[in-house]
Amino acid sequence: MALGMFLFSAVDTGAKFLTDGLHPFQITWTRQLGLLGGAIFLIAYHGRTVLRTRHPWLQVSRGVVAVGSASSFIFGITYVALADAVAISFVAPFMVTLMGALILREPVGVRRWAAVIVGFVGAMIVIRPGMGIVHPAAMLVVVAAFFFAVRQIISRWLADTDSTATTVVYTAIVGSALLTVPLPFVWQTPSSDQIVILVGIAVIAGVAEVFVIMALQVAMAVVVAPMQYTLMIWGTFYGFMVFGQLPDRWTWIGAAVIIASGIYTLRREYQVSKQRRSDANER
Repeated sequence: MALGMFLFSAVDTGAKFLTDGLHPFQITWTRQLGLLGGAIFLIAYHGRTVLRTRHPWLQVSRGVVAVGSASSFIFGITYVALADAVAISFVAPFMVTLMGALILREPVGVRRWAAVIVGFVGAMIVIRPGMGIVHPAAMLVVVAAFFFAVRQIISRWLADTDSTATTVVYTAIVGSALLTVPLPFVWQTPSSDQIVILVGIAVIAGVAEVFVIMALQVAMAVVVAPMQYTLMIWGTFYGFMVFGQLPDRWTWIGAAVIIASGIYTLRREYQVSKQRRSDANER
């Protein structure tokens, strides 16, 4: 999972670098090719059985919101510093908790609600709306986080009937097909240097996706999920090395609040799931 996050940060850095000369849809489409490569790997490994699903429309919907999330994020980082965008995107887990309570009717105690509120406060510290410090495009990153949360909710619906591999394959196929539609209207012939970066984005994104899938296959999600917060470290590192950008003090404070709240929420989920397994074993 840690390797996957390191590679995804490299992909985001390459995407931000390319926004100076290429349309975000073209960059997102190329990035999606990496996920499609990962899907082809899964089909080759599992065979056509990986395409069997009891909820095809849910799978299609997940592919649609995945495109919305990736596209909104890349549009956002065109104007927002990479580390700031990564910090803002960490509100996604809190949106998942909120949607889980409202849509899936999952039990959410006072402590988890408190963590959601604290995480939201952390996001506001980073964005500082109305102060003109962070570009308004930061709201696109919030939109990306919302779509990501919707994708996670759909994943929970699908988890009881479809494997992770099946879900990834459908997301890759639907996403690639959907992004191909606007491609002729925004296509700009890339230079040789841009082609190298585009190919690198596609390959690295595919490898990163495989790493994340492997991590989720051998460990509980609540165990490996905290590794996602290393994105802040790598986002800051790449942002400084490539763009000469460093987060200001308030971004660090906001990110620390969000990460602390997120880790607390994950620990609570782990404790609750552990207790449920213990109760089930006793019965």
